[in-house]
Amino acid sequence: MDTAKYELDELLLVGIKSEIDSEKAYLEVARTVKDPFLKGRLEFLANEERKHRDFLEGIFKKTFPKKGLIIPEKSTIPLPEIRLYGETGSMRDVVAILDDAMKAEKAAYEFYSSLEPRFEDEKMRKTLHYLAVMEQDHYNILKMERDSMEDVEDIMEDMSYMQLDGQY
Repeated sequence: MDTAKYELDELLLVGIKSEIDSEKAYLEVARTVKDPFLKGRLEFLANEERKHRDFLEGIFKKTFPKKGLIIPEKSTIPLPEIRLYGETGSMRDVVAILDDAMKAEKAAYEFYSSLEPRFEDEKMRKTLHYLAVMEQDHYNILKMERDSMEDVEDIMEDMSYMQLDGQY
């Protein structure tokens, strides 16, 4: 991701906005899914996004102590969004949401990786590297859940062709 044409303060504010939006999306999806294990994973991810927001706010305040922390309503940088597909909580909708979330986590990884070299302070670079690695971990969690749901969907589809009337 090329972030060179943006000012660093703008990038940090967009990052904070992205973390806020991701936290809200994960909590909203967690509210609609029926699987308690998936619900727990989504709530965990929402909490992680909250921590990332706190990290970024700390970086912003340290780097720009005289600027106000004003979060934009809309991102000026094109980052993937997690679209919500309604209240159904159907497996197909959840898989689509997980796909969107995976794209968002991958973009967040690339975003934070691109910010690392913009800081001279080694501690700041390490913090951004840590955030990037965490986003990659989130991608892996989401992929595992999505793949698992697709496997279950395939099994359920296969079972629908069987007549379960007690005869084998």
